[in-house]
Amino acid sequence: MKTPSRHLITSLLDTDLYKFTMLQVVLHQFPQAWGEYEFKCRNTPVYPLGELKAELDEQLDLLCQLRFSQEELAYLRTLRYIKSDFVDYLELFHLQRRFITVAVAADGGLDIRVKGPLVQAMFFEIFVLAIVNELHFQRLSTPEVLQEGERRLTDKIARLLKFEAEQAQLHDGPLLLADFGTRRRFSRHWHHQLVAQLHAAVPDIFRGTSNVYLAWKLGVTPIGTMAHEFMQAYQGLGVRLRDFQKASLEAWVQEYRGDLGIALTDVVGMDAFLRDFDLYFAKLFDGLRHDSGDPFEWGEKAIRHYKKLRIDPITKMLTFSDGLNIDKAIELYHHFDGRIQTSFGIGTNLSNDMGLEPLQIVMKLVSCNGQPVAKLSDSPGKSMCSDETFLAYLRQVFEVQPL
Repeated sequence: MKTPSRHLITSLLDTDLYKFTMLQVVLHQFPQAWGEYEFKCRNTPVYPLGELKAELDEQLDLLCQLRFSQEELAYLRTLRYIKSDFVDYLELFHLQRRFITVAVAADGGLDIRVKGPLVQAMFFEIFVLAIVNELHFQRLSTPEVLQEGERRLTDKIARLLKFEAEQAQLHDGPLLLADFGTRRRFSRHWHHQLVAQLHAAVPDIFRGTSNVYLAWKLGVTPIGTMAHEFMQAYQGLGVRLRDFQKASLEAWVQEYRGDLGIALTDVVGMDAFLRDFDLYFAKLFDGLRHDSGDPFEWGEKAIRHYKKLRIDPITKMLTFSDGLNIDKAIELYHHFDGRIQTSFGIGTNLSNDMGLEPLQIVMKLVSCNGQPVAKLSDSPGKSMCSDETFLAYLRQVFEVQPL
């Protein structure tokens, strides 16, 4: 039976902070750019996602009716790195339905594509993924599933409280955790509940959320800088391909002048990134974010790189955000404690740990200004590009071997 019509997304703030920070750079530095995004599910769902097409179309219609309220805009103005002209632009902003299409794929899955100005196309991703997740899990949700989710959240909080008590006796540095789970969440309601409970129970450990709406409503810190799509876009913006990482990092520095200083490292792999991350960038950025590959090996490479540049690693931050859970975060914390600062963004294991298999869905930028773009991940299966010729060329330019 078809569920009653209702907004699964009720606010345009209900997305990750880095959508706003990236869009601000796009608006200021390359507002004419066009992009194309494609949806992909990396695992096999309980039922074909194509069955959600009608409901998804309805939710996208509703999404494209939303506008920023004056209260929401006023909140954005309180963030010092968000500029007044960008907020003025958002006052006029709404998503255009004509830029996104939904079809049932040949395998019964969803074929979702966004094609349009990057200032529009970039903003669809998190909303689309959150909607698909919630529509999917509405069909699987039972009182028992919700009870299991609550039990698991209670266990996580107990684990963090125990850790906090142990660290207080050792006088070690803090464990810093944040929620990064908007795109993979079980539901909007559950996401709100878990962030509220973590904030109330372990405020010295739980330092914020990537979700701007929840940060606003719950009085926690919004967290985020850039995503892969920002750096990938520079592969199609007319700079020499070999220079796209430096060009994107430089654009970020010019826009934020010292704010939002965590750089993402795995668009073409950590080794290729570090070849471009010279003393200039290493001093200007506060740290690095891990999103693929072995996190221990990645962190050791980062420390060696800072030492090679004669920068004390303890003055820098490593943010881990790839498939983490509480225990893995604590293990990484202990491994690097006293050598470099660490923080941890946990996504699916917070927002969709209900005893059901989460969807492994993504929506990636595949072209910019008509040129293919790609990510050469440090993890097998995380790269996404429909143009094998360009992918081979990118590997050749950055000396990256296929995984």
